[in-house]
Parts: sequence; C-alpha cells; structure tokens
Amino acid sequence: MKAAVPIEFWFDFSSGYAYFAALEIDALGARVGRAVLWRPYMLGTAFKVTGMRGLSSTPVKGDYARHDWARAARRLGVPFAPPPDHPKIALPATRAFYWIEANHPGHEAPFARDVFRRYYSGALDTSDPDAVAGLAPALGLDRAALRAGLEASAIKERARALGDAAVARGIFGSPFFMIDGEPFWGWDRLPMLEDWARSGGW
Repeated sequence: MKAAVPIEFWFDFSSGYAYFAALEIDALGARVGRAVLWRPYMLGTAFKVTGMRGLSSTPVKGDYARHDWARAARRLGVPFAPPPDHPKIALPATRAFYWIEANHPGHEAPFARDVFRRYYSGALDTSDPDAVAGLAPALGLDRAALRAGLEASAIKERARALGDAAVARGIFGSPFFMIDGEPFWGWDRLPMLEDWARSGGW
C-alpha cells in the first residue's frame, strides 16, 4: 500500500501561534496516520507578496495577540516567555534546520521542537548563529559543523528557494498546513485539518 502523503507544517520560528501548533502537530499526525513534514520559512517572504505585517508590529492587533498567546499558554500549561524584543529574525535557526535535514536526516524535527521550546522560554536568541549552533550537542551533533553549515551558500539558497516556492503555492502565514493539496491557515484550524484527514475531505 502506498504511504500517505505527509502533512506539511509551514512556520516561522518567531510565530507565537506556530509554537502552539508545534506542540500538537506530531500527535495529530500520529492519530490520522500521517507523517509530518516540518518546514520553517521566513514570513517576510510572504509579507512582500501579500502586503501583510507581523502581528506583533500591527497596532491594536498586536496587543490582542500578546494577550491571546499568554492566555493560550496558561490554558495549555506551557511556558510563554519570548525575548522582550520578540519577534526575533529566525533566519539562522531556519538555515540550521535545513543543514541538519541535509546532513543528519531525522534530527531536524527534534531540532525545531527544541528551538521552539527554548525561544518561548526566553532561553534562545534565534537570530544569533552562535546561540543556534549551541543546540547541536543536545542532539548529538557537532556544534562547529552546524555553525559552519548554516552559513553554507547551498543551505542559504535552499532555505530561500523553499520559502519562495511555498509562497508561490499560496502559503502565506504561520502556522500553515497543507494536506493532499488542501490549505489550512492557523493553529485554530488543527481540528478541521484532523477532520479532513479522517474523512478524506468534503
């Protein structure tokens, strides 16, 4: 039998709602018998096309988002203490993910989960390549190799190209999910995505 196509999970590490989605998406995938393809990208790539701006920098809406993130974290019983100057530009973390995927497949999703956990606990600056490389030993990887790898031109190009291709497919937010070509935008769409996966769509 042909394996089911994975659920694509597109996100920016600096997206608060993506953090909450990251806590749930693997369990959801297991419940519906789907692997999850983790895909970090830079939301700025989408903003250039859509004209949107990040929640944190949007008047009124940003205040609500910060309140909602804290409320959601309390409800879930998880930390939510991003850096005071949130959102950080998570380009080094994104590039590191793709270097790990290329050179140590199977370690990229654990890396992403660790980035989310540490960033939203106030323990990681995702814009600092040295800090990002510091996560390598916990995954059994070489810190110096990861630090060099996230600067490699081929990795920079892969991260950029994947982001451009995502936006060209209509992916514009974080978190954003694709299942069998069907798009779902937002953490609050996870129950609908799960129903779609179970039913085959409607």
